[in-house]
Amino acid sequence: AYIISVNALIVADSGGPCHCTIAGDPTCASDPAYQSCLATLKLDLITATAAIACFSTMLMGIFANLPIGLAPGMGLNAYFTYTVIGYHGSNKISYETALAAVFIEGIIFVLLSIFGIRQWLARLIPQSIKIATGAGIGLYLCFIGMQSSAGIALIGGDSATLVALAGCIKDAEGACIPGSHMRSPTTWMGIFGFVIISVCLVFRVKGAVLVGIVFISVLSWIRGTSFTYFPYTPQGNAMYDYFRKVASFHPIQITLGRMNFDLGSSEVWIALITFLYVDIMDTTGTLYSMAKFGGYMYRNGDFDGSTAAFICDAASISVGALLGVPPVTAFIESGAGITDGGRTGITSIVTGFLFFISLFFSPIFASFPPWATGPALIVVGSMMVKSVRSINWDYVGDAIPAFLTIALMPLSYSIAYGLIAGVGSYIVINSAVYLIEVISGGRITPDDKDLREPWANSVTGGDTSIFSYETMVPNWLQRIICKVRGNIYVDPLDVLEEEERLEREAAIHAEEKDMRIPMETMGLLPTTPPLSSSHASEETHGLSMPPRMFSYTESSQDLHRQRPL
Repeated sequence: AYIISVNALIVADSGGPCHCTIAGDPTCASDPAYQSCLATLKLDLITATAAIACFSTMLMGIFANLPIGLAPGMGLNAYFTYTVIGYHGSNKISYETALAAVFIEGIIFVLLSIFGIRQWLARLIPQSIKIATGAGIGLYLCFIGMQSSAGIALIGGDSATLVALAGCIKDAEGACIPGSHMRSPTTWMGIFGFVIISVCLVFRVKGAVLVGIVFISVLSWIRGTSFTYFPYTPQGNAMYDYFRKVASFHPIQITLGRMNFDLGSSEVWIALITFLYVDIMDTTGTLYSMAKFGGYMYRNGDFDGSTAAFICDAASISVGALLGVPPVTAFIESGAGITDGGRTGITSIVTGFLFFISLFFSPIFASFPPWATGPALIVVGSMMVKSVRSINWDYVGDAIPAFLTIALMPLSYSIAYGLIAGVGSYIVINSAVYLIEVISGGRITPDDKDLREPWANSVTGGDTSIFSYETMVPNWLQRIICKVRGNIYVDPLDVLEEEERLEREAAIHAEEKDMRIPMETMGLLPTTPPLSSSHASEETHGLSMPPRMFSYTESSQDLHRQRPL
């Protein structure tokens, strides 16, 4: 819910389509008409944010059947506002031109997703880096939750160390009062909310995250306290007056369809290219880490509905630009819904419906204080970090890129930059090792090379080349080609699902067999006669196996599909 208010606050700093009429005042702070326009802009952005979150999240649930929420991305909205447009439009690119660049980006993404290029690029990322992405996003979430903009203000800026312990009482200019560290009532309210959520999770209370958010928010709505969200100030009074409306719908007035396709400036193309690569990395990292976190990712690094998910995300970017908001992306807070049991698109549909309701209750949903939502981000982040156990820490060529991925995401305040650091270091380190092996004729090799994670297997799930027909051609096009040729198309994910099912059954049977042997030794069960050779040929390890339609090769770790027989 916090994205409704936070995104509006950030994007409103761009000035939107508002124009200043007073010369010599770059911030237009003394222009009443400009300030009135900014107030309307903020309300427009609240409505637009809720509307695009409703549309895109429902789209994801209906067509991709995934519990992933979408909304204007944190980080992307800051880049859109402060780097591309500038504070109150102080840069060369206008708000309207920036929206046009976002709209074009969405169209390009749709084409890349339809033809599988975006998914193919995602498969190139090594498995350890994909896993590290989830942990990095967890720390990134925690970092956001500990700051003041969308968190409990436990961490603040410092001129000597960049960041330091905060939780301080601030003066009128927003600076910490000396000697007031860890004395902020709102910080302690956030810590209290964190404890509530954690204790509820320990006792497996359904909706534990929501319980903590609502409880702290209700307390913070009480005026006259030291931790109120509505202090007796002009801004606090205005926020309280809007909150008292409870049910109110504000139609979009000045941001709808405000696009200017004047793309002659080089700055516009730089912004467009930056939006492209940042959004590819950002959404890719979020979707794959959520799939891993939710437990519905296959061992080849893909998951059901990935193509539809990318298309839904891409289409939502262009629709969001029409409403006047920065690029829409899969939200890392989806981990909160997955934590509470969400596994299908029903979760997204319900979330989208709640965003729809928020359109008519925007005074309520826009009044959740950041110290109420921040604890949820910290808790969800702690849960996502546990994926580091699956990273291949035994081989330096896999471990260092994974570590850089994890570290750079919170430190650079960007999921994309963390992925770039991880992928870039992976290429440099492993390419250097390969060149040394080639130049030395194989005489100089790492002693622990056998511990290296197979890149081809992590990308394709087997011996199939990443540049093969199966991996480069999208599934829908493979179906059409097979139909034209009169062949039967078999989805590779269905094959992997069947393999994993058989392996689970074999593992369960092996456990039962291990338990049965001691009981037979003690004479508690009759001894089972051995299977005859003819019977053994029809059964494997006591399990009835269906007729095989594929040939398999067995490695030390996995069974990999070769080709249909």
